[in-house]
Amino acid sequence: MTDQLRTEGPADIALRTIEQSSPEPILNDLANENTSSGLDRTTIAQLVAAGFSYFFAGTNDGSLGALTPYILRTYNVGTQYISILYATTFLGWLVAAATNSYVAQYLDLGAILTLGAIIQLIAQLPRFWNPPFGLFVITFFLQALGMGYQDAHGNTFVASIKGAHRWLGFIHAMYALGSLVSPFVATTIASRLSNERWQLCYLFLVGVGTINLVTVPLAFRSSLKMRKQPIVTGENEPEANGKTSRSKAATKDIKNTLKSPPVYFLSLFYFFMLGVGITAGGWIVEYLILTRNGKLPEVGYVPSGLWGGIFLGRLFLAEPTHRFGERRMTMLYCVIILALQLVFWLVPNLVGGAVAISFLGFFFGPLFATGMSIGSKLFPEPIRPTALGFVFVLAQAGGALFPALTGVIASKFGVKVMQPMLLGLVIAMGITWALVPKVKQRDE
Repeated sequence: MTDQLRTEGPADIALRTIEQSSPEPILNDLANENTSSGLDRTTIAQLVAAGFSYFFAGTNDGSLGALTPYILRTYNVGTQYISILYATTFLGWLVAAATNSYVAQYLDLGAILTLGAIIQLIAQLPRFWNPPFGLFVITFFLQALGMGYQDAHGNTFVASIKGAHRWLGFIHAMYALGSLVSPFVATTIASRLSNERWQLCYLFLVGVGTINLVTVPLAFRSSLKMRKQPIVTGENEPEANGKTSRSKAATKDIKNTLKSPPVYFLSLFYFFMLGVGITAGGWIVEYLILTRNGKLPEVGYVPSGLWGGIFLGRLFLAEPTHRFGERRMTMLYCVIILALQLVFWLVPNLVGGAVAISFLGFFFGPLFATGMSIGSKLFPEPIRPTALGFVFVLAQAGGALFPALTGVIASKFGVKVMQPMLLGLVIAMGITWALVPKVKQRDE
């Protein structure tokens, strides 16, 4: 059947080709970018807002590793309870993955991004007044749910812009910058307060979350609205009354995405990749304290070395990665990361380990944006927004699951199990990247 109808989510609008004309303001913004004058001010504002939302996500994720020793001692719990925080985060991302397409049937792009910003700010508010551990755990579910809405759609929007490899590098560098800054802020505040008041460092995250909630609706105000009816083109048939069922349309998008083999291979790569980054950043402080005789607050700053390396890698390696071939350069980075991980494990020196983990972060840095760039070329246009969102959410799920597993195993065998866990994840990351199908020669 020709000219079948398909319902588009808000991110589809941003991913339509520039040549198509549309009254949508966001499309006009992207079309202007195709001119010699470069990006217009509206698109720049949207990029800045998207980048800041990633900065906020980074400050949240980067703080946990530095604060893990304080959480363990304040709540008088073992490492298996830290695993609950990661498991709850994993659950939040799973809920976001299951509901993203449905939410997109009712909310336009700006409204979805704003919803994610609201949920994340709500998650931060209880943390600074020393809540019961149960409520503290719930905040991690809410934070992950909000990130699942905001960051997945923000990433898909940025992937639509011409020269996306640069802008994806920018927003993911902002995430790394947040993860770099957060351990410094968290460790500095927590080390100067009593054991009962270290939670006041979360006021920093409340402030960043408030700015995020202001900038996103301002930048995306043209799409800050409910979707009165689905936009139809593609594969979904209209119902007898002339309207398309939103829930059926969302289900159709998900089914078509899950029928695409490249989605699974790229998702697995991201699943293991974020497992590497978040496991290392989340457990390195406790590891250095218990196995390398590190002392607080000094080792509390080591995660900033990891995230500082990631930040610099995303800034300086994006262009050479694109120029010399994304597939081959990513595989080269995986080999270098494996070597640095072995140095970190086998050289029993505190300073040497900190240096190795920083260089590991540098070569780890460009992987996320490079994978998104490959995905934007690899997936067929009709499923691209849903597929990229699916991959993005599964990535975050891996970043929650593997640190949780590390904590459970560490509760029985000690935190030294982090090293073989990281080694296995790095190897799995390289293998799954080799399985990702090649992109037909277009941009690369």
